[in-house]
Amino acid sequence: MPDFSTDSLFDLFIFETEQNLEQIEQSVLACEKTAAYSKELVDEIFRVMHTVKGSAAMMQYDGISHFAHKMEDLFSILREDSQAQYDVETLTDLVLSSIDFIKSELAKLTAGKSADGDAGELEERIALFAKALRSAKEAPHPPESAAQAVQKEPREGVEPAGEHRYRATVFFEDGCMMENIRAFDIVHKLGELASDITHIPADIIDDDTCVDVIRKNGFTVEFSADLSYDEMTRFFMKQVFLKDLALTERAEGEAPDAREEKQQVGAVPAPEKERLMERETAAPMTSSIISVGVAKLDRLMDLLGELVIAEAMVIHNPEIKKLQLESFQKAAGQLRKITGEMQDLVMSVRMVPLATTFQRMNRIVRDMNRKLGKDVELKIVGEETEVDKNIIDHIADPLMHLVRNSVDHGVESSEERAACGKSQRGAVTLEAKNDGGDVLIIVRDDGRGLDREAIAQRAAERGLLTKPASEMTDKEVYSLIFLPGFSTNDVITEFSGRGVGLDVVVKNIEEVGGRVTVESVKGKGSAFVMKFPLTLAIVEGMNLRVGGSLYTLPITNIRESFRPKAGETFEDPDGNEMIMVRGKCYPVLRLYDLFDIPSDVTDPSEGILIMAENGDNTICLFADELLGQQEVVVKAMPQYIKKTRGLSGCTLLGDGQISLILDVGGIIAARGQP
Repeated sequence: MPDFSTDSLFDLFIFETEQNLEQIEQSVLACEKTAAYSKELVDEIFRVMHTVKGSAAMMQYDGISHFAHKMEDLFSILREDSQAQYDVETLTDLVLSSIDFIKSELAKLTAGKSADGDAGELEERIALFAKALRSAKEAPHPPESAAQAVQKEPREGVEPAGEHRYRATVFFEDGCMMENIRAFDIVHKLGELASDITHIPADIIDDDTCVDVIRKNGFTVEFSADLSYDEMTRFFMKQVFLKDLALTERAEGEAPDAREEKQQVGAVPAPEKERLMERETAAPMTSSIISVGVAKLDRLMDLLGELVIAEAMVIHNPEIKKLQLESFQKAAGQLRKITGEMQDLVMSVRMVPLATTFQRMNRIVRDMNRKLGKDVELKIVGEETEVDKNIIDHIADPLMHLVRNSVDHGVESSEERAACGKSQRGAVTLEAKNDGGDVLIIVRDDGRGLDREAIAQRAAERGLLTKPASEMTDKEVYSLIFLPGFSTNDVITEFSGRGVGLDVVVKNIEEVGGRVTVESVKGKGSAFVMKFPLTLAIVEGMNLRVGGSLYTLPITNIRESFRPKAGETFEDPDGNEMIMVRGKCYPVLRLYDLFDIPSDVTDPSEGILIMAENGDNTICLFADELLGQQEVVVKAMPQYIKKTRGLSGCTLLGDGQISLILDVGGIIAARGQP
């Protein structure tokens, strides 16, 4: 029995199955809006279920294979009768439920558990739907002509008109691994299109030497198909990790060996030889796309980070700074340029469009509409915007939570909207756009909006107010819904119930260096704005000294820096240190107090104030001195200081010293500001 325990084969199975299911889900949701399944979609679902069935069977996941076979049978009926009448909504429910079942089984496998789900009830629904299709198909039809009957059923012993015999030799990308499984997949897919299939090597599963044979000589398959040469070329060029393809066509009945002999001795008639050469040349011979594991990209990013650190240690070496080395400075400039280009390239490789994540929300909105009896449309803007892969992994759940809340609590029912003079169909908009070195992701709805009074009352009941609500701006009041403990299960409905679980949303977003704010107009709708850095690995920072310690403040948080005059700082009635800048008061926070560090610089006029901002909040940080701007590699905090407030990571500077990276949002939160 073949051994499928290798991680690479398992990862390939999970990845390709999930990709196929995602593609089907989006296609089904699109077709549901048109109230009809296209022939192309029926063929696509049949093909994917056929592939899942075969792949799962090879991996010995019999439950998944058996279930996919049931779905394959259902869509086989639809393929055979393109005029079949059926309820599109019911079929869509079946397809989406089937996708959910297979996904849940894949999730179990990924977690190291057994794929032991019970699909009995779902299989019964599939069987009933298939039975109804068969009954409709077997119902009496208008009589057909004899000519039509002959065309539909070829005479015994006669090959269908137009059938071609093909021979294809396929080479896979170097290093793609599992060539025998990829060859099996080709044969598996050919089974839908071709007949009389033979291949070399003949045994591609149990033969231990077949992988070496395929790598050296390629995988050769012969088959008959009622498809044109161009159609077969397109079929092969869609295969994953395809490197080279040689596809030839011969007349039915011509011996393969004779054909090969003719080619060897050059006895092929000139016109025929030219036709073959033209066809083989026309087909693209290489694939320009390869798949790379995320772990390898992470390792590449780590190595690039080490390169940036090593570069800084060389260029900023104190011993070198004392020397006048013009040629060294030129070489250092060139090294800095190359490193920067490498950084941009690696970043671009890790960047992933938000399209897939955004499109998944179509399913959320559809299911919520059916559950709540609402009519809400999802609009997507800027799905081509790219963000770091690590950020994609962290925002899927928060995004799903915000979309669900918008549909459930934000958008009113059709009757309520009509009574307010709004269109009966509500709208939730997902928007993404670049904002300098950040990415903004906005979840906006045109619903009832947030209720300031109700939020303030609930926050007062929970003891969450730090000052009277009357002294707070609307944005400060709305920000209260992000605090832990703001809402409970008995949350009042007058303010949409948006507080439920939003502290968890904020936590997930902050884990990747992001932040979230909310804007709302009562009766008009709300917008949740998430702001993320383009990358988490390397940031541009300003180095500071506080006593004997070094800190780095991200440049994106800095508005300005200045040295105040003596006596310019003052205390407010609550004892907080403040400073007036251009007619506006800002709080002052001394970093040596925050981190309990001895420092000889205690007079603001002898140190430096850095005005730092996070969202709508601004604070002036007091440090001993600025050391200069530098590109730094963000490293995780050591476990023993991970929970220290106001710190998001650490970095190694060019002179080998360690600098702690400041988190402005955490510092502001530590002072009790919303």
